Amino acid sequence: MGDQPEETKIPRSRTSVELFAGGGGLAMGVHRAGFRPLLFNEFNRRACETLLASARRTLGDDGLVEVRETTPVPPRVGEPAPLYPGDVRDLDLRKFEGEVDVLAGGPPCQPFSAGGVAKGDEDKRNMFPAVFNAVREMRPKAVICENVRGLLRPSFSDYFEYIRNELRLPFMERDPRKTWQEHNGALMGALGDPDPARHKLDIDGGLPVDDRSADRYRVIAFPVNAADYGVPQIRNRVVIVAFRADLGVDIVRDFAAHVRRRRYSDDALHRSMQDGSYWARHDVPPHVKERVMARLPEVIKEDKCLPWRTLRDAIKGYGTDEELPALPKVDLTRLEEKHDFGGERFPGHIGWPGARIYKGHTPNELDRPAKTVKAGVHGVPGGESVMELDKRLEDPTSPEGWRYRHRYMTVRETARVMTFPDEWIGSGPRGEQMRQLGNAVPVVLGEFFARAVADALDAAGQ
Repeated sequence: MGDQPEETKIPRSRTSVELFAGGGGLAMGVHRAGFRPLLFNEFNRRACETLLASARRTLGDDGLVEVRETTPVPPRVGEPAPLYPGDVRDLDLRKFEGEVDVLAGGPPCQPFSAGGVAKGDEDKRNMFPAVFNAVREMRPKAVICENVRGLLRPSFSDYFEYIRNELRLPFMERDPRKTWQEHNGALMGALGDPDPARHKLDIDGGLPVDDRSADRYRVIAFPVNAADYGVPQIRNRVVIVAFRADLGVDIVRDFAAHVRRRRYSDDALHRSMQDGSYWARHDVPPHVKERVMARLPEVIKEDKCLPWRTLRDAIKGYGTDEELPALPKVDLTRLEEKHDFGGERFPGHIGWPGARIYKGHTPNELDRPAKTVKAGVHGVPGGESVMELDKRLEDPTSPEGWRYRHRYMTVRETARVMTFPDEWIGSGPRGEQMRQLGNAVPVVLGEFFARAVADALDAAGQ
């Protein structure tokens, strides 16, 4: 990305603020992309405990310090980043104006999730208005928001367009006496084109190419599958990215073209199975390989992608670019006692009893990316956190004559498919830790988008 000559590229010290930090997935990804955190905010007490417990291991040597009931002030270089627990709407972020390169966050997804009540903008948990307010107070160079794919459902299409329009014109505040529909009409009029179809194209960020106002943002939004970015999990989400218009970022050439290019694919995974490179790093029983190979599609396309990463890859230590040690095996005879198989080296690698497979809740397959990790009511919603094993038992009622055994995934295995490092320590009981993981942004996905934002700013000389 970027066409600058090598001698003009100057290393920059980037800064970030994160709202709705949760268990720290996006925070970790942004930090790994080279951003120095200035502030974190999170409402859930257990998630705050997780952030504090894992900070020094996952956010660098500066660490994190909990702060309450003071006006937030950007920390100096070398000082711990402040964590402000509580309602984001109570934060005064005006002292951060001009100090923030990227504002990142995943506003609570329950209002738009297919697994929730899906009230959308009527839901009191909808925190997009808090994002708009933070943009007004801090004027960040860029904004990264991640949310569930449900936000793209037809029933939410008009409100999703309103979200993008308000992010384009965050300083045009909504009159509390007006409906969002009325305010959206005013926003589209101010954007210079009353035709909503033009704004939905997102080809040029919804603004004229020559618009360089510091009060406007160029916005782009698109669906992503985390597996296409190297995450060992099928995780369909929507990512919204905005750049301040006065910075001159070419949102099409220096950002959209880069992030929309597919890097990993299922076809590449199938080819790696056919040529044996996948099996070369995994010692599996012959019947497992035969079963997987028999299920490969008849037509496998050629592409220049890398293979999708699988659940087996994650457990064995190949779930990210950094090779990790394989997780210890889970003894199925010790599940009832909730035995700790990981110890201090692999925290949270604890067996859990009672796994079931039933209609509509099929288990994860080891040689596919994991199914979407979900928060769920208790963090263990049916088949989403159950995995089918290599071990099998004779079963005359099965068409194959065999029944494969299954168990719940451990918290550590789940953290690996979310690409969290093994140093990450979740706070609270198992269900709460699984909830935090289900609500998180995979670290690898967050890092990719944060690096893409930094590169786009570099290309614009910012």
